[in-house]
Amino acid sequence: MTSALPDIRTDIDIRRLVDGFYQRVRADELLGPVFGAVVGDQWPRHLATMYDFWSGLLLGTGRYRGRPFPKHLALPIDGRHFRRWLTLFVETTEVCFRGAVADEAIYRAGTIAAVFEHRISQARNRPGDFDVNGHHSI
Repeated sequence: MTSALPDIRTDIDIRRLVDGFYQRVRADELLGPVFGAVVGDQWPRHLATMYDFWSGLLLGTGRYRGRPFPKHLALPIDGRHFRRWLTLFVETTEVCFRGAVADEAIYRAGTIAAVFEHRISQARNRPGDFDVNGHHSI
């Protein structure tokens, strides 16, 4: 009999989720090159930011200070990238965790992917609608 998986409860759990997820991302044929080009040799810094981001969303720590959307606006990504990102995130979460917070992580990831994909699509289809920071310019 296998033991039940734990829920996400601590910063150690957040690190496990983020590290596992980005290990998959880096090895992925579609996402790996995009992240490699953007993150380069700054993986420790990127991961630290992601620990703070997910810890804030899921544990309420409030450490993340930033605006993630503008950083994604200029990337060479589209719906395929967001779907793959979400697939890898869900797979990683489900392999490591079960429970209400794990479910919330998957829900939040889905929302982030959908909103970012939509906003990027809008910005590219109607460039006058958004400024470089992803805000409506009208």
